[in-house]
Amino acid sequence: MSTPSEDTFNHAARELIAAFRGVTNDVPARQRRRATQTLSPLIEALLVEHRIGRAAPEDAIRENWPSLVGPAIAHYSHAGRIDTRGTLTVLYNQAVAGNELRFHQKAILARIQALPGCAHIKSLAVRAG
Repeated sequence: MSTPSEDTFNHAARELIAAFRGVTNDVPARQRRRATQTLSPLIEALLVEHRIGRAAPEDAIRENWPSLVGPAIAHYSHAGRIDTRGTLTVLYNQAVAGNELRFHQKAILARIQALPGCAHIKSLAVRAG
């Protein structure tokens, strides 16, 4: 097989050459040949994207959640994801917990921003869930 830089024939030409030589053309008509890439950059990009093996700000928040919001509210709520704008989604399953989270939102946000690696969090989105 030839490499993509050496392959100058289109599919019809390869078919004609294969028929002339009396061999079969094993290359599908719609196949695109691309240069072979190493696997390590792809794996590294996936590890970074999904935060595998790396400390995430969400982990620090979840570990300290009872001390951030109080044990009673922590029982009925949990921290979700941080979006690209720096908004932490906080989910609750009890209406009273949602009201308390909204009422103390500024104080909770200040405590979260004091955690290592969490200074970039700008706001909280308190939602039922």
